[in-house]
Amino acid sequence: MDSGDTAWLLISSALVLLMTPGLALFYGGMVRSKSVLNMMMMCFGAIGVVGVLWLIYGYSIAYGDSLGYLLGDPGEFFGLSGLMGPDSAGEYALEGTVPASVDVAFQAMFAVITVALIAGAIADRARYGAWLLFAAVWATVVYFPVAHWVWGGGWVEEIGTVDFAGGTAVHINSGAAALALAVVLGRRKGWLKEPMKPHNLPLVMLGAALLWFGWFGFNAGSAYAADGVAGIATVNTFGATAAAMLGWLLIERIRDGHPTSLGAASGIVAGLVGITPAAAHVDLWGGLAIGFVAGILCALAVGLKYKFGYDDSLDVVGIHMVGGLVGTAMIGLVATEAIDGENNGLFYGGGIELFGLQLVGAVGVMIYSFVLALIIGFAIQKTIGFRVSEDVEVGGIDESEHAEVGYEFGPSGSRRVAAATSAGAGAGPKTEGSKA
Repeated sequence: MDSGDTAWLLISSALVLLMTPGLALFYGGMVRSKSVLNMMMMCFGAIGVVGVLWLIYGYSIAYGDSLGYLLGDPGEFFGLSGLMGPDSAGEYALEGTVPASVDVAFQAMFAVITVALIAGAIADRARYGAWLLFAAVWATVVYFPVAHWVWGGGWVEEIGTVDFAGGTAVHINSGAAALALAVVLGRRKGWLKEPMKPHNLPLVMLGAALLWFGWFGFNAGSAYAADGVAGIATVNTFGATAAAMLGWLLIERIRDGHPTSLGAASGIVAGLVGITPAAAHVDLWGGLAIGFVAGILCALAVGLKYKFGYDDSLDVVGIHMVGGLVGTAMIGLVATEAIDGENNGLFYGGGIELFGLQLVGAVGVMIYSFVLALIIGFAIQKTIGFRVSEDVEVGGIDESEHAEVGYEFGPSGSRRVAAATSAGAGAGPKTEGSKA
């Protein structure tokens, strides 16, 4: 065990966990005020459901001994058997140079945010209980096996597809599922007919900032060591994201006449997504190119929903699926063995083979996730119901699903506080020092 590597991965785990609350702020600011709590609760709900399942059997499915290159043995580490304490010799199980329990925690955060990302596509119209059920089933049959495909010895890793920190397993995976659920739940009432603008852009900017902050743990932490690889991943995560923001703003300036704060925040996320699979495989120029291209293509891709008619509420498909595809594919163009010691993309004299392998892995994950999410979503819709009623959607999903609202504008603040004050009006005069 290396104490420096262990400390870095513990810190990275905390940074990646922070990304999900950051995502809740990012998504929460983008919806209308009547849906802000529901959107944030969908993100936090993913922490609860996926976190528990990951600890019980998810880690084992992802990282247990491979069964036909499709999934890990679910029973090998069931309940984290053999990973949570010292053996008879007083030694802890290791994953590389860190305790296996630290690896469990670090990878748990990836599982959580992957599911939370999907929620943005179905904002304003999903029943909360149905969402939690979907999160549990999709994580079990899609994310856990796909994590095994990419990092646990499964077929994607076996054929030679490169994915440093989650372009396929996290972003293409969640983006494809988001597209499937947008199809299952259909369009929001009034979509394309009435304005559905973000209700709180400062909240969006704050969320984007927290995502960028946490993403250094996401990418640099994936080096599993406090070393030069982590340094390369950190530099590329910063540079590519900055370039992507500029690329997105450039498109807005040319297309719409104005660079916007929402565009800056979205460009940041697009760059983070694009560089994730490539962070430790490209040099400075490759990282900047990936970021800039991701910013431009994602800015253009978010408009596809209007052309094809699917209501991806918060552009999960346009940013995460497209950004993940850009970053994963461009490894085949700009990866260099001068950085990772083994991979040269087409532009660095490596030929077309790596590019082809990148596409095979990316498309395989995309199709699998889309089809399974479509099946799960339709099954939930036809049984317990996935979409809220029209009255609930119009009136506001926060009050219906959570008996709360994000903002109270009445003269007494909260209606419940006002009611309690009224009920206690005959309780006698306030004593000195009591609260007003």
